[in-house]
Amino acid sequence: MGNACGGALRSRHLPSFKHAASQRQDSEYSAAAADDSPKKPSSRPRTPPAATTDAHAGHASAPPAPGMRRGAAGAPPDLGSVLGHPTPNLRDLYALGRKLGQGQFGTTYLCTELATGVDYACKSISKRKLITREDIEDVRREIQIMHHLSGHKNVVAIKGAYEDQLYVHIVMELCAGGELFDRIIQRGHYSERKAAELTRIIVGVVEACHSLGVMHRDLKPENFLLANKDDDLSLKAIDFGLSVFFKPGQVFTDVVGSPYYVAPEVLCKSYGPAADVWTAGVILYILLSGVPPFWAETQQGIFDAVLKGVIDFDSDPWPVISDSAKDLIRRMLNPRPEERLTAHEVLCHPWIRDHGVAPDRPLDPAVLSRIKQFSAMNKLKKMALRVL
Repeated sequence: MGNACGGALRSRHLPSFKHAASQRQDSEYSAAAADDSPKKPSSRPRTPPAATTDAHAGHASAPPAPGMRRGAAGAPPDLGSVLGHPTPNLRDLYALGRKLGQGQFGTTYLCTELATGVDYACKSISKRKLITREDIEDVRREIQIMHHLSGHKNVVAIKGAYEDQLYVHIVMELCAGGELFDRIIQRGHYSERKAAELTRIIVGVVEACHSLGVMHRDLKPENFLLANKDDDLSLKAIDFGLSVFFKPGQVFTDVVGSPYYVAPEVLCKSYGPAADVWTAGVILYILLSGVPPFWAETQQGIFDAVLKGVIDFDSDPWPVISDSAKDLIRRMLNPRPEERLTAHEVLCHPWIRDHGVAPDRPLDPAVLSRIKQFSAMNKLKKMALRVL
């Protein structure tokens, strides 16, 4: 399987994967400095963004091919309606504040509802980067999926969507508690039991998505934020930009996601919702060791490691991690998706169950140090992608 998939990725589908993976930083909430809010419409012509450089491979990204996801090169942008219906003016309802995060296709701002004084987050997506009909459908589907999942306590709540001449604005619940890894580092005391609690929330979101016919396709720790800095269980999934609706038995072929977390069947262009369980298994491995299970210096090297599927349980801290935790990871990272645990089966595993067998003894402090390093590396990489 590795040879066939690897060759296909090198020749055609690697640029597509890189593009899709890098675009989904739009909804990130970070401690960024204040910045200007979305500009009012202007008649001045706008220049297209320059090509970016892949932080792993160290070379310029290939130009997006026709049919690729949002922002593909080709026809000039059409700034017609994206939502397909008129909406109120965002600024008549909200006051935009400081910038919370920035991605390739949009920026997230703090916004305050004028009528109530309640703070929300507003993701503003630049319409000039929505080039193809597929790009527009992506945005519509993201909004539709957020409404579809509305009401789940661990999914960020959407408040509304608005559109003006230059932007689509998605107003959603503000997650002011920060990123998952940052909270783990701040807590100090960290154990398998705490990792089990966090994993139970993440897999619970996956189970809810799958039960409602939604495949997330881009689960990763930075896509989970805390609504409240004082409540570790207030974790929320925040980004559904690559999510899709699916039907039982439906097979997907587009290669999307993020390198460390992508399932092997995604790289082989034949996958379904089981890919989300693989990704959650990767997150669990990181939560217990501080490093991803499939590692390399280049993006292609990471893909090759994923396809080989060799899981290291010999290096520290794995000799002192419980056998039950390692059993669950093996079942979640089964390279055969048809044999992999479902999200519901993961939640029934004795290690992850509430009051289960996960021990509460502190993990080696080196795990926290590695989590801190891995988190810092990811943030540095995102900053580099924004500058290039």
